[in-house]
Amino acid sequence: MTAAVDEMLELLDLQCVEQGIYRGPSRNIVGKNVFGGQVLGQALMAAGRTVDGRFAHSIHGYFLRAGDIRAPIVYLVDRLRDGRSFSNRQVKAVQHGEVIFMLMASFVDDEDGLEHQSPMPNVEGPEGLPSETELRARMAHLLPEKIRESFSRDRPIEIRPIQPVNPFAPQPQEADRAHWMRAQTRLPDDRLLHQCVLAFASDFALMGTAMLPHGVSFMQPNIQAASLDHAMWFHKEFRADEWLLYHMDSPRAAGGRGINRGRVYRQDGTLIATVAQEGLMRLREVAEKY
Repeated sequence: MTAAVDEMLELLDLQCVEQGIYRGPSRNIVGKNVFGGQVLGQALMAAGRTVDGRFAHSIHGYFLRAGDIRAPIVYLVDRLRDGRSFSNRQVKAVQHGEVIFMLMASFVDDEDGLEHQSPMPNVEGPEGLPSETELRARMAHLLPEKIRESFSRDRPIEIRPIQPVNPFAPQPQEADRAHWMRAQTRLPDDRLLHQCVLAFASDFALMGTAMLPHGVSFMQPNIQAASLDHAMWFHKEFRADEWLLYHMDSPRAAGGRGINRGRVYRQDGTLIATVAQEGLMRLREVAEKY
């Protein structure tokens, strides 16, 4: 396994402090604060470890405070209900005595039933597309040295954008994009782990979708951006170490917030997950430098 995948698995392998209480480490993945996908994946792992034989079908989380990458996070799991078909859990993520994130998760038994789905978009396959890591390496020289390492850092999830966007010179375009993604190496055969890895990966690029029509990006100093909430619905079994198509769009931005939606498909065209997230995206005044 690559070092980045090893690090992700360490993040998701929570320490059980006592019944219903888990502790997870923090890492610098995308910047000075804890990556939203990290706390989302860890919270789902904490909830899933209190459920026997059922798998997550729905999670809803709220990001309440910025997480500290220098400190571990404690996850407190409340067993709300274990019914005949569903199990429900509430998870509080705590750091420095304050709740930084809350998750509601519902787990279910596998069941056959009526089926339909939105078709997978007709897009170019992952073969031959440059990875996000390769694209970032080509632009690294444009960055100040103090943030160049973070921008160029290898990630556990290989991402291959179908229509790459230059974050240093964004141009207004339709709020619709897609990329292929998978874990860099083979993962253990653990369904909960693959769901947690997908939760982790689902936070990459999603919030920036609402910025596309406005020609702005995270790399600009006049943009204040943060995830506010995150919801996922898991429809079918999948492997996070096999190619998945992540199709994202944004139907609306208003009031300093943008709503983003995502659909995740297996390469055979099966829709395996749906994602929704609202993000803060404020324009702010930046003092001119002389």
